[in-house]
Amino acid sequence: MVSSDDVRRVGLALPRTHKRMVRGRWKLRVGQIVYVAFSRDEQSMGFGFPRAERDGLVDSDPETFFLPPTADLRYQWVCAHLVRLEQDEMRELVTDAWRMCVPKMLHELPEQPAPAAALWAAIERQEWGEVRPLLHPSLHWTDRTVSLRGRSAVLAHLQGHPTPRPPREVEVRDGQVYRWVR
Repeated sequence: MVSSDDVRRVGLALPRTHKRMVRGRWKLRVGQIVYVAFSRDEQSMGFGFPRAERDGLVDSDPETFFLPPTADLRYQWVCAHLVRLEQDEMRELVTDAWRMCVPKMLHELPEQPAPAAALWAAIERQEWGEVRPLLHPSLHWTDRTVSLRGRSAVLAHLQGHPTPRPPREVEVRDGQVYRWVR
């Protein structure tokens, strides 16, 4: 069984996500795009889902999934009763809905180790105080033509350059990012 708090916890851990109350309903958004919205009683949620596949999802389990009101059928949207979802299924649905709203370069971040995803989110927000403890002191950073070694050198580079792309490979040691390859 899943609660709305479980959904919020998963959604808010994804980069660029923020929550907003709109007309008495909580919504998870990336910029202005809503990818999860709760009913007023928070017993069900709507989420982004490819229009071409939604009838198949609803037909696969009509006790759990249902179509939105007729006025909203034009959107890529499906609804689900939260009590009928398992944690893993909910995490997959929320993550896939989030992927519909963000650039493709961010799609693999949820599969990265937790410290790497947290590091990327802090870099993107330019919250350098949060970045430092996530970096291993002997960090080896490779981003195209730039290759740096050491936490201080990487921090100095990041603060003076545009946000890099997320990593292709990450190595985590002792809860800190040790190697970042782009």
